Amino acid sequence: MADSAGIQQGSPAIGAAGLVPAAPGAAGTEGSGAAGRSARIAVKKAQLRSSPRPKKLEKLGVYSSCKAEGACKCNGWKSQNPPPTPPRTDQQSNTVNLQEPCRSCSHTLGDHVTHLENVSEEEMNRLLGIVLDVEYLYTCVHKEEDADTKQVYFSLFKLLRKSILLMGKPMLEAQDSPPFEKPSIEQGVNNFVQYKFSHLPSKERQTIMELAKMFLNQINYWQLETPSQRRQRVPNDDAAGYKANYTRWLCYCNVPQFCDSLPRYETTQIFGRTLLRSVFTVMRKQLLEQARQEKDKLPPEKRTLILTHFPKFLSMLEEEVYSHSSPIWSQDFLAGASGGQIPIHTVISAPPVARPLYYSTSPVSVDPSSGSVSPARKTASVLEPNPVGEKRKPSEPLTQEENKRPRVVGDIPMDLINEVMATIADPAAIPETSLLSAHSARDEAARLEERRGVIEFHVIGNSLNQKPNKRILMWLVGLQNVFSHQLPRMPKEYITRLVFDPKHKTLSLIKDGRVIGGICFRMFPSQGFTEIVFCAVTSNEQVKGYGTHLMNHLKEYHIKHEILNFLTYADEYAIGYFKKQGFSKDIKVPKAKYVGYIKDYEGATLMGCELNPSIPYTEFSVIIKKQKEIIKKLIERKQAQIRKVYPGLSCFKEGVRQIPIESIPGIRETGWKPMGKGKELKDPDQLYSSLKTILQHVKSHQNAWPFMEPVKKTEAPGYYQVIRFPMDLKTMSERLKSRYYTTRKLFMADMQRIFTNCREYNPPESEYYKCANLLEKFFYTKIKEAGLIEK
Repeated sequence: MADSAGIQQGSPAIGAAGLVPAAPGAAGTEGSGAAGRSARIAVKKAQLRSSPRPKKLEKLGVYSSCKAEGACKCNGWKSQNPPPTPPRTDQQSNTVNLQEPCRSCSHTLGDHVTHLENVSEEEMNRLLGIVLDVEYLYTCVHKEEDADTKQVYFSLFKLLRKSILLMGKPMLEAQDSPPFEKPSIEQGVNNFVQYKFSHLPSKERQTIMELAKMFLNQINYWQLETPSQRRQRVPNDDAAGYKANYTRWLCYCNVPQFCDSLPRYETTQIFGRTLLRSVFTVMRKQLLEQARQEKDKLPPEKRTLILTHFPKFLSMLEEEVYSHSSPIWSQDFLAGASGGQIPIHTVISAPPVARPLYYSTSPVSVDPSSGSVSPARKTASVLEPNPVGEKRKPSEPLTQEENKRPRVVGDIPMDLINEVMATIADPAAIPETSLLSAHSARDEAARLEERRGVIEFHVIGNSLNQKPNKRILMWLVGLQNVFSHQLPRMPKEYITRLVFDPKHKTLSLIKDGRVIGGICFRMFPSQGFTEIVFCAVTSNEQVKGYGTHLMNHLKEYHIKHEILNFLTYADEYAIGYFKKQGFSKDIKVPKAKYVGYIKDYEGATLMGCELNPSIPYTEFSVIIKKQKEIIKKLIERKQAQIRKVYPGLSCFKEGVRQIPIESIPGIRETGWKPMGKGKELKDPDQLYSSLKTILQHVKSHQNAWPFMEPVKKTEAPGYYQVIRFPMDLKTMSERLKSRYYTTRKLFMADMQRIFTNCREYNPPESEYYKCANLLEKFFYTKIKEAGLIEK
């Protein structure tokens, strides 16, 4: 649509001013301008409604048919002296003459408004609001250049015009009425939050809720592209379906934001997956650009949420939006979900600051023979990933030989594993354990892009024996440019020589037909290792997981070629990247194998990586997530088993003072096992002395500082709402002094409560969480040294 039309695709303005919708028919989409136009319309309506009654009649007479005798066909009074355009406030008069004749039919103004004589002020004000909406739409029709949008504006103009003539309420006449698809976008996001994050602690779940609200808000104020624009961008898309949704969106969501005489609905409540699919990709891309440009304007408290967590949230949601088997779009979703629905209500008035960064995931393996991309290989067995090649299907039972392997104490029966795997609703869409986890998959975004065909991986190289391939040569030139630009300290002639050297190959990353990254390497099959020479991704495509996914493809390529060791010299800027990819300074390859083969670089660090042929690296994070889902299902089954209610203990009424724990009905079903036999000191003084020594050691430990005294409410708001039974080392010292600990179990229970409370309230990456783990390990070491539990 032309700039003057105003309904352009894209996001509203973001930043300190927040998010404000753009008015239809007005130029541009800047939030401040849209807010000004919306405010001006509201001011005009307020001014008109506060005018004297004769002035109101004059305004309504313009849109009222003549009621004079003789069946006059005039459909609106026209003044003999029309006001100038634009009207001048200094020349306006408040006097209205009901006897002034109409310029069209010569009947008086009073003849046009006789039907309004007994109408209440409230009804007259309602009609005046419609009048101003009609005038606004009239302007939109004349300014609009897009034919589809102009047609909708004109239809709404005629509808409101008719409502004034008939003094009725505007009712859109259409075959379908809202909602147009179930479940709605809002319900789908609700289901997504329930499906992926219901297991999270309340603190993290609240963050997810905020992200979901921001996302819904963005859609409610998103300006859809016109059908003609979409046809140019996506020529093979369902044009008729999109046009129908675009028309509905204009009539029910966009125009009513400013013409409030029309009934208004939220986009997220009346549209579903179809509309979301048509806007999701472009919406995320534009919000990403906006976030990059305006990141300095974001409030500090929102910066991490928007620039770090929101992109990951959208990346996970994208999988569910485009997946053909996602359960969140089923109308029966909540019926099968455990727990109640997480309430997410669209925040319309609050201006959010939200924009996504990231794409998503998809596994594809490289064909070593041709250097081209082959379809993603089948997912390996969840419990025992096999070497690359033939893979057992996840639901296939184990063979007899595998079943004969030694059983581990506490091992789960394979029959139960197979049964649980069959109950996983969507094996392809595995829920993330925690969106905010520092250990979430780095390559997740790149994997989804690969599955959707946005990026490709090709192993290429120059050849002196075969006819040159123009495309491969262009890619090699592109790789030479990427390496030269990203590795400025490396001589360009040296880079060019190695990239085009027939002994070297390069795993190239292709996006939109151009090279955006790659890993140049040389294989030494006789020595059992490969040297990685260059590794780079162009700067504007970084932080998307491409580097990790590149390395994972390279690992699988070498596993197929039975080379299981990488060596590389990493400069100070690359050491961090290689560490994340499994490299270390501990070289597994004997020095005699690589000395004289690998190129030595001054000031660089030699690093190595040993590959495990049993790991499908491009799918490894998916397998881990599937394992977590299986464990979650097993826990749910176990919880269902232990919900059985046993009769209470009546033996104490009969005079019994104490019974063994193992005799309590149902205790073993919960997973309880007798503790290892330890030395229970019967002498109270000896027990007191041992516990006092242990407590002193714990209190003097370098990681005990967070637990020395009770937590203060001012330092940790809401702590005592989360932690029902607090404990600290000061309280334990007082209990020990008062001889409260009559057994070692009481003492150990209080100490364990300190560590458990800390881990429940604090996130895993916090310093307190780490202190709890280290101090707990130290405590049990001292307990064992004292002989209170078995070593």
